Amino acid sequence: MLEKFLEKTQFTSQEDFEKNLKIKTPENFNFGYDVVDAWAEECPNKRALCWTNDHGKHIDFTYAELKKKTDQTASYFQSLGIGKGDMVLLILKRRYEFWLSIIALHKIGAVAIPATHLLTEKDIIYRSEAATIKAIVCVGEDVVLEHVKNALPKCPTVKNVISVGPNIPDGFLDFEKGISSAPTFVPKRVTENHDIMLMYFTSGTTGNPKMVIHDFLYPLGHVVTGAFWHNLNDDSLHLTVADTGWGKAAWGKLYGQMIAGATIFVYDHEKFTPADMLQMIQDYKITSFCAPPTIFRFMILEDLSKYDLSSLKWCTIAGEALNPSVYEQFYKLTGVRMREGFGQTETTCTVLTTPWMMPKPGSMGRPNPAYNIDIVDGEGNTVADGIHGEIVIRATQDNKPNGLFMGYYRAEELTKNAWHDGVYHTGDVAWRDEDGYFWFVGRNDDVIKSSGYRIGPFEVESALMTHPAVAECAITGVPDPVRGQVVKATIVLKEAYKDKAGEDLIKEIQNHVKHTTAPYKYPRVVEFVDVLPKTISGKIKRVELRK
Repeated sequence: MLEKFLEKTQFTSQEDFEKNLKIKTPENFNFGYDVVDAWAEECPNKRALCWTNDHGKHIDFTYAELKKKTDQTASYFQSLGIGKGDMVLLILKRRYEFWLSIIALHKIGAVAIPATHLLTEKDIIYRSEAATIKAIVCVGEDVVLEHVKNALPKCPTVKNVISVGPNIPDGFLDFEKGISSAPTFVPKRVTENHDIMLMYFTSGTTGNPKMVIHDFLYPLGHVVTGAFWHNLNDDSLHLTVADTGWGKAAWGKLYGQMIAGATIFVYDHEKFTPADMLQMIQDYKITSFCAPPTIFRFMILEDLSKYDLSSLKWCTIAGEALNPSVYEQFYKLTGVRMREGFGQTETTCTVLTTPWMMPKPGSMGRPNPAYNIDIVDGEGNTVADGIHGEIVIRATQDNKPNGLFMGYYRAEELTKNAWHDGVYHTGDVAWRDEDGYFWFVGRNDDVIKSSGYRIGPFEVESALMTHPAVAECAITGVPDPVRGQVVKATIVLKEAYKDKAGEDLIKEIQNHVKHTTAPYKYPRVVEFVDVLPKTISGKIKRVELRK
């Protein structure tokens, strides 16, 4: 499959990869037809999806079965009047119906809007109004159903609400009955490359969520994600820990993985338990695993000697920067080096650690050659190695790389603020070392300016994470009349240290940071909490902490 979309599929070195990576763009690409149905024709018995849940249920989908089911789903959606350009909200957690629905929507040219099951009535109303949503497909669980039902009177554009079960209340259509009785689907390409295929509402930590739109070439941007970051092939069984309601699911549970030929493993669970995740890796012989740093932090606190993790060959992390102490401990326990990657809802993987690179703990890796990436100062000039600057992508909306978003839906001014003069501004600050590796500093708004110093939260968090008492932490700046801002640490303590919270432990932690990194970076304010506020994607809400 890779050879259809890459001029060259095998590379001998990082230099070869960066110089010769070239993605082929078909004239009229549709992931549903050109990847899912193509696999079904070429290798009908190839396993596409291995799905299991925390109740012991297990289903394998071959590509022949996936084509049949997605055709039925596409036909069912069409019978409800859903067609090209119609907006459909998907609140499906990790249910296998997510894959049936999103691929079916691609086939008929409708716009898929994945969403978290944590949406409230107010959230659903906002999304329905902002995007003119025509239909909602959701899990048949009481809390979700109640929020959807209560929102409907204020969502006049929503014509159909469909439940995938187990509960199908009055007013909701039955997904399974619908697809089983749908007429025969007649495949027809109705889309063009630059039609809207996918929309994500961002986490909205600083106000109403923005609507990020991607076109039908977006999956091709994930060729690099699947083949050269996750390092997948036909024999891979890949697990990305992500709810389907956020962008990381598109990164790790669909596009790049199928193009690379891997089988996608899905563990549908209600609550993350490190022991359960390790058990899944052992029992199903997972070969490739991707998760945010928080997951790895909790996993290394388990007794890994109880599990046979010998199948695990490749681990990747994203969502937040990786603390080197976590990297070192995981490598010591498993022999697997974690490889970091960086990107946004607006992009695919833009900076990554490839198979030809030796990971540098804490570094995101080197730029994805499918993008034109730079680090610039406030005037837009490329900064020298070692100097902090903003990560930018040089591109125009008329000539953009596959994977870069189209803009913010119905927000022209917002789009222009972020993307102008041939440059998309990520808002993320980093620096580049002499080997071309990028090192994350923080969001523009998160960088702390104290007594003339610019302090990135990540470097202080990395120092804190090497103290044995610290389970999780977040660094923010708080106002100070003398220094402008001072560093504040909000810390979740490990269980064994919770009864030691107090001034003595604060001083010990402060001294530890002074000796681990530059002394001026130490947190002058320390607060112990039980939990850190996070978005659904696992990112710490520093805005909330600053408030």
